Amino acid sequence: MNVGALVQNPQELPSRPNIRIAVIGVIFLALFATMVLRLWDLQVIGQKSATAAVNQNQIRTVAVPAPRGQILDRNGTILVGNQVQQEIVLSRNAALNDPGIISKVAALVGETPKQVNQALTDSQYSVYQPVPLLVGAPIATIQYLEEHQSEFPGVSVQQTTVRTYPQGGSCGCTAAQVLGYVGAITAAELKAHPSAGYLPTSQYGQTGIEQQYEQYLRGVSGTDQLSVDAQNQVVGTLHKTAPQAGDLLVTNIDTGLQQAVQQALAQDISGDQHTVDPTTGNYPAADSGAALVMDVNTGAILAMASFPTYNLNDWVGGISQANYNALFGGCQSVNAGCPLQNYAIQGLYTPGSTFKLVTATAALKDGLISPTTYIDDTGLFTAAGCNNSAGAAAGCTFHDAEAVGAGYVDLQKALAISDDYYFYDLGDMFYNQQAKYGPTPIQDVADQYGLDQVTGIDLPGEAQGRVDSQPERLLLHKEAPAAFPHTTWYAGDNIEMAFGQGATLVTPIGLADAYATFANGGTKYKPEVGAALVNPANDKVVRAIAPQVTGHVSIPAYDYQQMLQGFEGVVTSGTAATTFSQYAHFSLGQFRIAGKTGTADVCSGSCSSGMEEPNAWFVGFGPIPNPQYVVVAVVQHAGYGAQAAAPAVMNIFNYLVTNPVGGVVLPSATHPPSETPKPANPAAGTPPPTTTTTTTTTTAPTQG
Repeated sequence: MNVGALVQNPQELPSRPNIRIAVIGVIFLALFATMVLRLWDLQVIGQKSATAAVNQNQIRTVAVPAPRGQILDRNGTILVGNQVQQEIVLSRNAALNDPGIISKVAALVGETPKQVNQALTDSQYSVYQPVPLLVGAPIATIQYLEEHQSEFPGVSVQQTTVRTYPQGGSCGCTAAQVLGYVGAITAAELKAHPSAGYLPTSQYGQTGIEQQYEQYLRGVSGTDQLSVDAQNQVVGTLHKTAPQAGDLLVTNIDTGLQQAVQQALAQDISGDQHTVDPTTGNYPAADSGAALVMDVNTGAILAMASFPTYNLNDWVGGISQANYNALFGGCQSVNAGCPLQNYAIQGLYTPGSTFKLVTATAALKDGLISPTTYIDDTGLFTAAGCNNSAGAAAGCTFHDAEAVGAGYVDLQKALAISDDYYFYDLGDMFYNQQAKYGPTPIQDVADQYGLDQVTGIDLPGEAQGRVDSQPERLLLHKEAPAAFPHTTWYAGDNIEMAFGQGATLVTPIGLADAYATFANGGTKYKPEVGAALVNPANDKVVRAIAPQVTGHVSIPAYDYQQMLQGFEGVVTSGTAATTFSQYAHFSLGQFRIAGKTGTADVCSGSCSSGMEEPNAWFVGFGPIPNPQYVVVAVVQHAGYGAQAAAPAVMNIFNYLVTNPVGGVVLPSATHPPSETPKPANPAAGTPPPTTTTTTTTTTAPTQG
């Protein structure tokens, strides 16, 4: 190449075809190499992603719900199980191709065409699965469908599992509020568990231990891989992954004891409602109540009942509006209890004289008195230096409710006869010696017993108790000035708090935990319904729920014995002696019981007839000297504790005496879960089947 060549005529230059062919060849070779590399990338390097993309257009994965784990009692008895039911379903595609099928299937399942259309358009159901229309279809309906299948294209029968409650027959009310129920998962629950594998069709524990142990009971969903065509219609099943059932939950509940507690509570409330209170001359409203049994040495909840209750079967497959309205109606009425509430953990009641456990412990702990300190009960107590015009909420003068003018009594006798005067004096002395004992000595001990906090029981919705004090009243006044107008703390308020009145409120589970703490010598345990979680496939323990210590109350041995003798005196010679002599069908010498009555005023005079009755309490624990059980019963608007609550506790002990609670038995190959409960012995005093009994009328027990 030179300058001359650049200006020469093209015709004068020599031809160079080989160079041109070479250039073109290089270009084509580069293009071919690029194409080969691209094909390599698509077919080799990107093969997995390409295959997945193609399959994504051909395969749909649908979740298959897992059966929920069974719930057992401590003996392996099934409290909550699963049952396979027949479910009538309708294909969306069939309904789209033949709209006339909607009215036919609506008539078949007992719904309106509008309801069927709503189900077909409900987004909670997968578009690749048929829509359920009737769960638990009757055999007659299924047989009719099978005989006339040609008339119902796209309508079929499939199996599903629902909860069953084998204890108590059709009642479905054994431990209803404790067990709880399941229902369709809500939008809020879905949002709260975005990575847990829930679907809009999932079932979710709504109350009770069904909710508390949801993460264990729900299991792991399986999957169906479905093949679909270009129109997104299912044409086959490619692969199935079986669901994994939820873990078994073994509880501390004893089925026989649970049913005995429910019966004792229901009979007690019925008796209260049909017995005239000799003090007021009225029939008590006795609209609600609770009872429970707790192991004082572990915190295990052996039984828990709430009244009124409900039928768990009503919730299977979704509760009807009529049934829900009937239940909810009681929750809105002032003359009826709320079945949807578990009063054992959610009921807040003024404790009355049961609170004297706290005041006595505080007085001994701080040295305000000794067990042998005597106080002269004259029957009418006036707070020292108190001025009624000062605005005290409780006033200055207090009357004995029971042991009127008992004379000189020590702590032991004061507990036995529930001597109010004695505890009025303790409250007054604490108030007038704040420089020495501080402003809240009784409240501080109540805090140690846990009465101003939740126990932490493994059930949702536990209410928190509160103990009256000036700081507490300031908080209450800030929240509701009209309801709590008094914020200054006077001597009368301290006196009223000392014997369990005023603004103090406790739950039955809180009071049971406090008395269990005293009964075992001062160790406070967390109440537990659950005992263990077990894998149903291999019987291995997934989680053992061991006793948990949550606090201690220091009670010197001598003080403990003096208080214990006082609580025993309640049963043998004190406020509940008459009741126990009537209802105890075993020897109190062989199975010694200690206890405390409680009668808490709840109305200042504006209540309707029956509602002005005080709340009735009784707490019992035994057998002494090594207590195992604490039993608590409370009935709202029922009357005096000895008359209206103690009979329930005594009947529960009648059962415990002949049916002591054994250890927890975990399921195994040799001891599989069973719907048949452990045989129970007749309660103490139960007459033989051929014996005829007569009802006698007795004098009302001493108030307590």
